Amino acid sequence: MTSAAQRKPIAIDPARVITDPGYGEAFTDHLFSIDWSPELGWHNAELKPLDNLSLHPATLGLHYGQVIFEGLKAHRRVDGTVAAFRPEDHARRFQRSARRLAMPELPEEVFTDAIEQLIERDGGMLSEDPTHCLYLRPIMFATDVTLMLRPSNTYRFLLMAFVAAGFFGDDIESVSAWVSHDYVRAFPGGTGNVKVAGNYAGSFAAQRQAQEAGCPQVLWLDAVERRWIEEMGGMNVFFVRGEGPSAEVVTPLLTGTLLPGVTRDTVLALAERLGHTPREERISLAQWKDEVERGVITEVFACGTAAVVTPVKSFHDGGEEWVVGDGTPGPVTRALHGALVDLHHGLSEQPPAWDAHR
Repeated sequence: MTSAAQRKPIAIDPARVITDPGYGEAFTDHLFSIDWSPELGWHNAELKPLDNLSLHPATLGLHYGQVIFEGLKAHRRVDGTVAAFRPEDHARRFQRSARRLAMPELPEEVFTDAIEQLIERDGGMLSEDPTHCLYLRPIMFATDVTLMLRPSNTYRFLLMAFVAAGFFGDDIESVSAWVSHDYVRAFPGGTGNVKVAGNYAGSFAAQRQAQEAGCPQVLWLDAVERRWIEEMGGMNVFFVRGEGPSAEVVTPLLTGTLLPGVTRDTVLALAERLGHTPREERISLAQWKDEVERGVITEVFACGTAAVVTPVKSFHDGGEEWVVGDGTPGPVTRALHGALVDLHHGLSEQPPAWDAHR
């Protein structure tokens, strides 16, 4: 992995720079690929032009969901470099996901070196617009050609990237969320704490219900009691109790069914840096409603790689709506958003020990 001191500035390539990327489709020109087999281990590492894949229709990963992925961003920093944010943490979570699906673990140094290679080759496609980034998508899938129901013996890891604008737009805008009672995201002993493809496909029906109700996001409850708040869409959720310097920044406790988000961990550290008390605890839907109505909870926001820090203005549960505060982004949310963006662009130092809140 290239250190910050070794990293060189990457000039904008006028012939390739993407100035109006939207989100999710402005792919860069190259792809990193490496294969795994029991006989050869990790082999055939290659950075090559982005192209379509050729797969047999009986490729095991297509049928049984033995697919894991990550999502992380690289930003153009004030010194002209383009750097991924906390890639080692994403590499370790990728390894945990692999273990959960009985897949080989990609060494951390292979993961981070692939990122460095792709950034070096395609970083010039990223403009100076501070709202743009390189969204990096590592993925690994089973490649055995068989319809036998078993773990694959061979795998392929790919790393691609796209230039992205803001997920919810360029400004910090509030969203509303719809409480799902018909579906659950994860259950004890399942795969809720890792990034597997099926977790996201299983959320689409609830997401459609939310959109039909006029909400862009879903609030997930636990699978057992259907009362504990867990996540929002593909994001971790936070509550702000109180106001001013004494406000607490609270997020649901990791119970094995929530994804331990890298951005979640970052926000906990930043909250402490800003003078707030970070807390992890179980929060019920009834408790949340009560504290919003009494003005104890003054702000709610969600966070994730794509969403950064996104304010939540209201929640819809059946025919009821709860507005958080005055429905606009609160000062704590704005401060945390700004602090995270500063980290991304090298305007502030990273906390010395990210492990403090894991």
